[in-house]
Order: sequence, then structure tokens, then C-alpha cells
Amino acid sequence: MIVQPTVNEDARATDVVVIGAGQAGLSSAYFLRRAGFEPEAGYVLLDGDPAPGGAWQHRWPSLRMETVNGIFDLPGMAFEPPSPQERASVAVPRYFAQYEEHFQLAVHRPVAVRAVRYGPDERLLVETDSATWAARAVINATGTWNKPFWPYYPGRETFRGRQLHAATYPGPQEFAGQRVVVVGGGITAIQLLSELAAAGASTTWVTRREPAFRDEPFTREYGREVVAMVERRVRAGLVPESVVSVTGLPVTDAIREAQRSGVLDRLPMFDRITPDGVAWDAPAGGAPGSIEADVILWCTGWRAALDHLAPLRLRAPGGGIAMDGTRVVLEPRLHLVGYGPSASTVGANRAGREAVRDIRRLLSGRGAEALAA
Repeated sequence: MIVQPTVNEDARATDVVVIGAGQAGLSSAYFLRRAGFEPEAGYVLLDGDPAPGGAWQHRWPSLRMETVNGIFDLPGMAFEPPSPQERASVAVPRYFAQYEEHFQLAVHRPVAVRAVRYGPDERLLVETDSATWAARAVINATGTWNKPFWPYYPGRETFRGRQLHAATYPGPQEFAGQRVVVVGGGITAIQLLSELAAAGASTTWVTRREPAFRDEPFTREYGREVVAMVERRVRAGLVPESVVSVTGLPVTDAIREAQRSGVLDRLPMFDRITPDGVAWDAPAGGAPGSIEADVILWCTGWRAALDHLAPLRLRAPGGGIAMDGTRVVLEPRLHLVGYGPSASTVGANRAGREAVRDIRRLLSGRGAEALAA
């Protein structure tokens, strides 16, 4: 099916539009500046948040720097370690703001990107709530924070207690004395379980799969294996798996203490939600049949925030977007940074450099054929 280009005579022309100013977007903008792209005419950096910091500014208030699961420097500027007790939602956004100012990365914010469409003259149209840009290439760095994943289980709408996702978790204090079911097998679930229990909540942990704890060091060789596994999926057009499903959970001193205290005694996933809690239809693996709960906390992850790319019709039969590195196979003018194998702080830096390198080749007139060579 041929997609007819959209004509917008009021669109502002630029070479590259970067969507998102988190780690991946700032990394991409840095490499664009380094490659000679000037603000506005050369590139435009759009961010949906009113302030610097990407997803970090929205992290729950009890997340401290000592419990953050790794922060890597943005390219060209070291992250000076703050106090271990400082909120991550304060320390990391401060670093991002300093980075933007130091490298003069002119960010348009808050700007909500509504759609990316095929435009005339071999350009992509980036439509926002404030303007439309006509770009020769687009780097999408929208991450996942704006798209929390809520799995459905029968009876969810009947629950009389409180349900919330980790994305809006306010900290442990208000759950003291309450019965909290924490759903999810990732590092977020473990962190919140530990602090909820310490604050006086009665916790129950449920996961779909038996948690896989990894006590071995995370070596460079293992890191490359993990990246290769995720990359094979996105090359095939499959939805990227979560990091934990590939790497397992790293065993830290805090996790060992939680294991000793019984906080991480896990139950298999319940079958349904009742008005007063959760229930198993065929109890197994230590499940009691039913548990009463005041709160269900869904630590079930996030999905890539790519709805604005729907007009480009990029989805593969496997549900994902087929990729070659950071480049979308069906649309070589579009790069996804912070997606699939680059969905980490260190991966985002490398992906930003790779995307800019490919875009330079594309805009030099050598075209998509040269990129595939």
C-alpha cells in the first residue's frame, strides 16, 4: 500500500529532529553538534517535559542515589557522584540541566509530539502541539516512562482497594500497616518490596516466572552477549524483551538481606483479582488459595512510547519494529535510540553516536543504499 505524503506548507525545515531529551536524546544532540549540525537549521531537540531530567525527574521520591541501578556519564561530561542519600529525581535532572547548558543544546519544551508522518520532498513531518517540523531525518528517543504496562487479570475492576503502577508510586510511608501485593519480577519490584516492608507494610511478592538471581560479575563479555540477544529480536521485528528477562537480577548486599528476612519469598502469579485481594484457582508453588490485600502495586514495567510513529506503519508481524542497528529497516530516515539493545544509559550513548554517523552518510547524498553497504 502506497502512503501518500502529507503536505504542510507551514512546516519549519530542519535537517534532523530529535524527539526526547533524556539520556538517549541528549547523547544524540551532543553527537549532532559535534558533527557540525547547528541548532534550528541543523537539528531541533524536542522534549515533552517542562524541565530537564527525562524520566529521572519522575522517579519515586524514596529512590536514592545509593540504590540507583547504575548511572553512566553522558558523552563529553562526567557525572560527579552526588551524596548517596540524595534523591535520584533531583541529582540526575540537575546533571542533565548542566549538560544542556554546557553544550548549548537548545531544547524546545514542553512540546508534545503528536505524530510523525511522511511529508513531501523526501522529508518526514513531525507534528507537535506547537509547530510542525519538516525533517530530512528523525531520531526518536522517547523511552518508555510515559507508557507503563498494566497486565489485565480477571476481576481487576472489582477490587475495592487501591491499585497503582510503580510509575506513580509515592514512597513507602503511606502504606505503613497495609497489606500490599507487589507484582513483577524486576529490580523495581525488589527495591519497593524492601522499602515497603521496612516502613511497616505487610508485603506479598508475586511473579509470572521464578526470579533468576545472578551472583556472577557482569563482565564485558556477558554484556555483549546480552546486547546480541536483544539485537537479534529487534532485527527480526519482535518486541524487545525486558533487561531482567535476559540478564537476571544482580545479587547485591541489599538483595541478600531481603532474602534473609523473607521479604523476597515469592509466590506464583495469581489467576484473578477479588474484591478483597487476589486468588489462585489451582494453588501451587506455595500459593495459599487467596490473599487479602489493601493495595496491589504493579511493578510490571513499561513499553516503548512509539504511538506517535503509528502513521508510518512500521510494525512488523512480530509486533515490534525491525531494526538494523538504530535504523528502522522500513524507514532509513528514522532512528530509534534507547530502544531494544540501546535501552540503557551506556547503550543510549553508543546508539546516539551510531545514529548520527548513519544520518551524516544519508544526508551527504549517499542514500539508504550506502547505509546498507
